[in-house]
Amino acid sequence: MKEIKAIIRPSKLLEVTEELHEIEGLPGVTIIEIKGFGKNRARNAADKVVYEMVEFIPRIQLEVVVADDMVDEVVNVIQKHAHTGNTGDGKIFVSTVDDVVKIRTNERGKDAI
Repeated sequence: MKEIKAIIRPSKLLEVTEELHEIEGLPGVTIIEIKGFGKNRARNAADKVVYEMVEFIPRIQLEVVVADDMVDEVVNVIQKHAHTGNTGDGKIFVSTVDDVVKIRTNERGKDAI
C-alpha cells in the first residue's frame, strides 16, 4: 500500500477531485486546507496570507491510501489536472504504508482501505 500526498492550488481542487472520482476502486480522498511557503518564500504571490509577519500561500493537501497497482494512475491524474506550468503548482509525495486499521470493523491491510 502507498500513501499519496499532493499539495495543489485551491483553484485546481474541483478539477482534480472530479477526475479522481473517475478512477475505479479509489477508496476515498482526504482534503485539508493548508498554508505554507516554498523556495520563493511567498514574497511576490498575489494570494499570500500574512500571519505574524510571515507570508504564506494557501494550498490544498490531498491524501489517499491505495494499493500499489493504483499509484501511477492516481499520481498521473493529479499531475495532469493540477498542472498550470507556473511556479507554485505543488508537489506529490508517495510513501509506503505498513498497515491500515479500520476502526469500526478492526479490518487490517488492504481490506481496511
